[in-house]
Amino acid sequence: MPVWLIWLIAALGLAGAEALTGDLFLLMLSGGALAAVGSNLIFDNYVIDGIVFLVVSVLLLVLVRPALKKRFIAGTGLPDRPKELEGKSALVLDRVARHEGQVKLDGEIWTARPLNDNDVYEPGDQVTVVQIDGATAVVQKVV
Repeated sequence: MPVWLIWLIAALGLAGAEALTGDLFLLMLSGGALAAVGSNLIFDNYVIDGIVFLVVSVLLLVLVRPALKKRFIAGTGLPDRPKELEGKSALVLDRVARHEGQVKLDGEIWTARPLNDNDVYEPGDQVTVVQIDGATAVVQKVV
């Protein structure tokens, strides 16, 4: 088996293992192994391959990995959809009572229940979303 193929298999294996860890460490080693593939195709020398692997891996770990990790951590994340819906107006589609009801909220149909258990809202009523409880909108009558 050619040495460059061994380096390529190592690079792919390290990149695949990175998918399980998500720490970007193995991905940097995978980059070093890819550099060793190129080195082997040019020089065909085991010692040079090892040195290229070591140098490129260390450079990637020291220079690239911290910048990538910082960039990933700095992300704002996903929006909190339930919090965005609180305070919005909704249209009652099916009678909303203690254990039943549906409203149209932000273009979607949601199960709903009233904030006060004794309240009942009829189809066509406008209500305001007080909170989202799981997949249920807790609503009260628009005042």
